[in-house]
Amino acid sequence: MFKLNLKIALRNLWKNKVSSFINVIGLAIGLAACLMLLVYVLYEWNFDKQSKNSAATYVTLTNIMDDSGKVMFTFDGTTTALGPLIKQGIPEIRYLGRVNYGGKSLIANQEDSFKMLSKFAEPDILKIFDYKFIYGNPKTAFNQPKSVIVTESTAKTIFGSTDVLNRTLRYEDREDLSITGVIKDLPDNSSHKFDFLMPWSFLEMLDPSVKSLNWDNYSFVTLLSLDPAAPIDVVNKKLDALIKKNKNITTGKQPYFFFPLSKMHLYGKFEEGKSVGGGIEQIWLFMALAIGVLLIACVNFMNMATAKSEKRAKEVGIKKTIGATRGSLVVQFLMESIILAVISVVIAIALLEAFLPSMNNLLNLKMSINYFNAYIWLGVLAVILFTGVIAGSYPAFYLSSFSPIQTLKKKVKGAGFLSVSLRQVLIVGQFCFTVLLIISTMVIYRQIQFVKNRPAGADVNVLVEMNQEGKLSEKYELLKTSLLKSGAVSSLCQSSQSLIHHGANFNGLEWPGITPLERSILFNQVGTTYDFVKTNGLKLTMGRDFSREYASDSAAVLVSTSAVKTMKLKNPIGTVLKLGGQQAAIIGVFEDYVWDSPYKSNVPMIVYHNKYAGGNITMRLNTDNNISSNIETITRITKGINPSYPVEISFVSAAYEELMQKEKKLGVLSNVFGGLAIFISCLGLYGLVAYSAEQRTKEFGVRKVLGASVANLMQLLSVSFIKMILLAIFIAVPVSVYLMNRWLQNFEFRIGISWWIIVLASAGTLMIAFLTLSYQAYKSAVSNPVDALKYE
Repeated sequence: MFKLNLKIALRNLWKNKVSSFINVIGLAIGLAACLMLLVYVLYEWNFDKQSKNSAATYVTLTNIMDDSGKVMFTFDGTTTALGPLIKQGIPEIRYLGRVNYGGKSLIANQEDSFKMLSKFAEPDILKIFDYKFIYGNPKTAFNQPKSVIVTESTAKTIFGSTDVLNRTLRYEDREDLSITGVIKDLPDNSSHKFDFLMPWSFLEMLDPSVKSLNWDNYSFVTLLSLDPAAPIDVVNKKLDALIKKNKNITTGKQPYFFFPLSKMHLYGKFEEGKSVGGGIEQIWLFMALAIGVLLIACVNFMNMATAKSEKRAKEVGIKKTIGATRGSLVVQFLMESIILAVISVVIAIALLEAFLPSMNNLLNLKMSINYFNAYIWLGVLAVILFTGVIAGSYPAFYLSSFSPIQTLKKKVKGAGFLSVSLRQVLIVGQFCFTVLLIISTMVIYRQIQFVKNRPAGADVNVLVEMNQEGKLSEKYELLKTSLLKSGAVSSLCQSSQSLIHHGANFNGLEWPGITPLERSILFNQVGTTYDFVKTNGLKLTMGRDFSREYASDSAAVLVSTSAVKTMKLKNPIGTVLKLGGQQAAIIGVFEDYVWDSPYKSNVPMIVYHNKYAGGNITMRLNTDNNISSNIETITRITKGINPSYPVEISFVSAAYEELMQKEKKLGVLSNVFGGLAIFISCLGLYGLVAYSAEQRTKEFGVRKVLGASVANLMQLLSVSFIKMILLAIFIAVPVSVYLMNRWLQNFEFRIGISWWIIVLASAGTLMIAFLTLSYQAYKSAVSNPVDALKYE
């Protein structure tokens, strides 16, 4: 029986080549889009979940509170004093490791040097994360301060081989390190990635201040592994009690708490110290989009199958007459559906493989599919069965329900009210989804453009940066003189931070009239020398920039307007602050600029004068010269002063673009897959029009004989569908507005949903539908009435 049904199914598919082709292409595109979205969802979902102990791995978060005790914001920066205290005071902690935020550093063999991502970490980090060691022993890798662990790709890049144990690397042209471990490359969806990892004890040698256990410098991340049996709520209560006891805090909310590292990527948005979501909202959005696209493809299959139902009606009638049961007919039609699903899945996987590299380039990710994973194939099988059964269910049960007498007399009217209602629901549902996608895509695009065009507060045009490393620190004045003399730059400054940066926050700033609770307010700090305001293109609202003409500027600060508001200063110029135990007078106030997230207000900033506060050099290019020639001149002069380091110059405008990557991904995915969903919806509409035209073939022939025009027939065929699309618009608009307003609430700076977006989306949907309808309607309207009257 199975063999017979298979043979009949293949024969029918071959007989209806056009219909089968449309079905296969529609399903294949829908499946490919669905699988692509699910690959992205899995990539995001598995962030920081690769380690065996990921469920018990936590990151310590800090709550920053205002003078009323309300949590202003939450972040992962912690002080040097926190780690040792909680490691001794909380027995549920199995391992604890402090790490720095990391950055690109110079690493070299005897011949070549490279800039790669580096981190410093305490030894327990090798127990918290189960790095796969190719060479070396994790128990002894960090026994000596001057040691280093490198990834597999780093070893191959520097030495051309992974067998590099005990070989020497030179760090920042200062210290020689011995390679004590080579590990497998870290997954791209990991928060704490690096190319080479160095011991915390080595960082203490380089920066003695790290040894100091203080509560003011939030420049490090504290990671830990808890006993899996320990309830996190109980542990957090112990942490709160320990901190308050140690710091003599009697009231207020919890200043620190442990949060699962595996949830930070998707649930890293906090309000008043509580997680309120984050990236997970986009994951649900793309899950809904994936399921929606797949369901639309399945609906299209139903539409095309029912469009050909008249041709299959006699077949059903004859089979029932000679004894076929409804069950056997259902099996036959479901088998046809599953065969199409199998073909579609094969094509979908081919499309997925073909376009996945392009998607990776578009999103700047490294997504991949492991075909040797049994779960992948179980998933593919599940998709085939789901798609085949769901897509084939309606035609299977619909066609098999025909009465033999009616089918042989050609009086099939379908399944009555239920059949008509279901087809109406299908097309209304399809275009509800289409309208929602169009409105959502337009709102997302406008929000991204709004944030992108929001004034940065700094003139980033022709502004470039490079790291101040090697001899650039001790020979900065020589570099400055040489570059200004060359005419490549109009001004430059050295700073402790890049213009765009994260962290560098501190508390404990004192000002006249400060209350005890206000000491915990967080400020951002940047150390610099001269021309900071001029070079970065900041706008002074009062006062002046640092100047060589004033010797007193060595004990002076610049503050942002938000800092003035925070300190409630009426006449800020001349006000003396106490910063790090030293007194400094305010000489200037500049307008706030975007230095961290462009989606929210940044914390107030203090810019202090310190001739030793290097780390980054910012340069404003001379616009009288060609940009490329300016870059060549800067590279030549810098290389001459600092020959051991490669010269890496970056545009600040590109750094601002990087800040918007998350929303850009959302925009790209919604545009690409929204467009595919709209295309598939139009295929479904085409199927329904074909169905309607085929059902009314003889009617159209009679009407043409009686004098009906082509326009009359096109209107007759199209008007019912236009009504359903108008209904879809009526339903989808309020739903879209509600969902997009919910999404926009995630942003402090956001647009409103303009009325013209709704009008344009509705008109666009009607236009797409009309163009789809017109082809089939015109084709039916101009057909020969003689052929129509001969139609069985």
